[in-house]
Amino acid sequence: MSITATVNGTVHTLDIEPDTPLLWALRDTLGLTGTKFGCGISACGACTVIVNDRAVRSCTLPVSLVDGATITTIEGLASGGALTAVQQTWVDQQVPQCGYCQSGMIMAVTGLLKQTPRPSDEDIDRSITNICRCGTFVRVRRAIHSLAEG
Repeated sequence: MSITATVNGTVHTLDIEPDTPLLWALRDTLGLTGTKFGCGISACGACTVIVNDRAVRSCTLPVSLVDGATITTIEGLASGGALTAVQQTWVDQQVPQCGYCQSGMIMAVTGLLKQTPRPSDEDIDRSITNICRCGTFVRVRRAIHSLAEG
């Protein structure tokens, strides 16, 4: 099946099985390895990307469902070498520890702030369900609140 999607501003047409998870299309077919595999069941959030302005878990999303979509991965956030506000805040506030989950976490937060620019703690709890084994959740929440205030 031929799938066409705009990924990080570039239109791609992929000849790929329609049930292939978007994660593997991004990583294996397009070579965009910033999106991580964590659990394979949409539970951990390491695979989070933005599809049509919404944060989604890509490890179980069939590529057939993104035909015609606009997709942004962690590689597509920074522009001209300038980090986004979320990425810069992650650096400034030293949010990550090991960093493995952070591309998905940054994408989830980016999606949250697109939908809810000034999220409450309840909004954060409902939207940011990514798992960080290092336990940086306090830093994540602090960073989100600083972005909302800025």
